[in-house]
Amino acid sequence: MAKKIVVIPGDGIGEEITAAAVEVLRKVDEKFGLGLSFEKHDAGGTAYDLYGTPLPQKTIDAAKASDAVLFGAVGGDKWDKIDPALRPEKAILGLRKSLGLYANLRPVRVFDALVEYSPLRPEIVSGIDIVIVRELIGGIYFGEKCESELKDGHERAWDLENYSVPEVVRIARLAMETAEKRKGRVTSVDKANVLATSRLWRRTVEKVGMDYPSVKLEHMYVDNCAMQLALHPTNFDVIVTGNLFGDILSDEAAVLGGSIGMMPSASIGDGTSLYEPIHGSAPDIAGKGIANPIGTILSAAMLLRYSLNEEIAAERIEKAVEKSLTDGYRTADLWKDGFKKSNTTEITKIIIDRI
Repeated sequence: MAKKIVVIPGDGIGEEITAAAVEVLRKVDEKFGLGLSFEKHDAGGTAYDLYGTPLPQKTIDAAKASDAVLFGAVGGDKWDKIDPALRPEKAILGLRKSLGLYANLRPVRVFDALVEYSPLRPEIVSGIDIVIVRELIGGIYFGEKCESELKDGHERAWDLENYSVPEVVRIARLAMETAEKRKGRVTSVDKANVLATSRLWRRTVEKVGMDYPSVKLEHMYVDNCAMQLALHPTNFDVIVTGNLFGDILSDEAAVLGGSIGMMPSASIGDGTSLYEPIHGSAPDIAGKGIANPIGTILSAAMLLRYSLNEEIAAERIEKAVEKSLTDGYRTADLWKDGFKKSNTTEITKIIIDRI
């Protein structure tokens, strides 16, 4: 039975990087007989220009009916002045809501060939292999809020942070199951010394952890975690945390490897999940053929692993990427004297040749 992947290029370099990832997926499909099929749909500014909305209903319907979604990037200066409710970025938020994507998985791995690109010393970053599991549709971003009110004669604004036990249980189980397939360690990050929601978070994660005896669970305050990511990042395996803390920590961790063009992500739901690089649409280089597609190609590997349960095929892509880097090939964002500069098409072919 065919496994349908909906491809949503979006805007800017989205078309180029998703096309590269699809080529790689076609190669592993040819090699392993996965039965993949691909269907392209619009979202973001491109969709707004065509349909007057950043997220057409037919895109939502196709995504829901698929086995997985491969997403590029949205946004650009061209759409900066339109109604905020119709901005391209609303497309990804709408897909998260429509698909019930409750968790963002952000792997942070520094390949040996890229250690020198990190802002940290080589001995600190060498061997980094972390997965950050961020709760995605709860917490302060989705709580009640007040933009402005008077209190004792002074204007104030407020945002409500809240989590329910089922929300925490769901994300904690995903973190534990992820750790079981890795090094068996989970660091749950909160601010339980100050916040009531964090104390509920910690109690709930403790209870969930009892169901996973092979996983070692530890707790860490978010400020200490931010410091330890810079000082001793190799001490971490799986980090699980709420929406706000996860947003901040995952962006901090993303710079450890020196280029966001390398970073994949997965947004996991109970049904269809979505896979995308963490970088933006980079309209300034769109159409020039110099975008780094590796973040999207590694996102495609995550798609195989988490949505299609094709671990061997996923590993084959990751090893092909690593071999390409070890062999000295670099896109423009990573190129230095002594390496072989490759454009988008060339690096894609180089990776495919190593699968």
